[in-house]
Amino acid sequence: MKLTILGCYAATPRTITNPTSQVLEIKNRMFLIDCGEGTQVQLRKHKIKFSKINHIFISHLHGDHCYGLIGLVSTFMLLNRTNDLHIYGPKGIKEIITLQLRLSNSWTSYGLYFHELESKESEVVFEDEKVIVKTIPLKHRIYTNGFLFIEKIGDRKLNIDAVQEYEIDQVYYQKIKNGKNITLEDGREIENSLLTFDPEKPKSYAFCSDTIYDETIIDHIKEVNVLYHESTFLESESEKAGITMHSTAKEAAQVALKANVGQLILGHYSTRYDSIALFKEEAEVIFPDILLADDGINFEF
Repeated sequence: MKLTILGCYAATPRTITNPTSQVLEIKNRMFLIDCGEGTQVQLRKHKIKFSKINHIFISHLHGDHCYGLIGLVSTFMLLNRTNDLHIYGPKGIKEIITLQLRLSNSWTSYGLYFHELESKESEVVFEDEKVIVKTIPLKHRIYTNGFLFIEKIGDRKLNIDAVQEYEIDQVYYQKIKNGKNITLEDGREIENSLLTFDPEKPKSYAFCSDTIYDETIIDHIKEVNVLYHESTFLESESEKAGITMHSTAKEAAQVALKANVGQLILGHYSTRYDSIALFKEEAEVIFPDILLADDGINFEF
C-alpha cells in the first residue's frame, strides 16, 4: 500500500504548498482522493500516469478539495483518454462538472460516470475482487464524507517445499492458492493447510478530510492500519476550529488513540503556522505513531 501526498494544506494554494489531493495505490489499484487546485500539475511532477486513474473520490464541494477536477477531466480528454472515469462525490458534483463541460463545448470522448452521494450513513461506494471502499460520514459545514479503503483477503501463500515434496504439478498451484485440497494420483487427499501459508493480513486506509472532532467516526475506522486525519489548527486555536468545523492536531490524536489505529498521518494544515513540526509535537503527546503529510511525500505501508 502506497500513499502519495500531492497536497495537504488548507484553503488557498501557495507557490510552496498545494490544497488537498492524494493518490492511494492498493492491491494494484490507483485511487485519487480529493482534487484541489493544481492536482494535475502535481500528478505530472511526481510522474503518476494519468491513465492509471480510473476512480476519483471527492470528500466535499469546498474549492480546496475539488477545484482541480474540471481541469483534470478536460486534460484527460486532450490526452485522448479511452478508459472510463468514475467520480464519487456529494450530490451536485455532476452538475458542477457537466455545466462547465457544456458551456465550454468540451464533452469528453471517454465514459464519464458520476456516483453522487447523499447518505448520512456509511455505505459501500466501490467494490471489486480486491478492494472495497466505504464512506465515513463526517461533520463539516457542508455535506462531507471520508473514505475507508480495505483490502480483501488475498490468495493463500504457496508452501513450495510441501508442494514439491508431494510432487504436485504446477497446473494445480492456483487451485491450491484458492484454498482447495488436492487429491494425488494414489488417491490420497492432501489438506490445503499442509500446502499453504495464511495470506497476508489485509491492509486498510482511512481518509478523514475536513471535520470537527467527532467520536462517532471511531466505529468506522477502528483498528485501521493508517488514518489520515485533518489537523487544521493547533490547540491554541481550538475555538476557531470549533467555529469553522475543523479539528486540532490534539483532537486528531485523540481520535487515533480511541480508534486504536496503527499510524496517524496529520494534514490539512492552516498556513498560519511557521512549521508543521508543531502539529506533530502537539499530537504525539497523546498518540505516539505520528507521520506528517507534506506535498510530494510518499508513504509505503
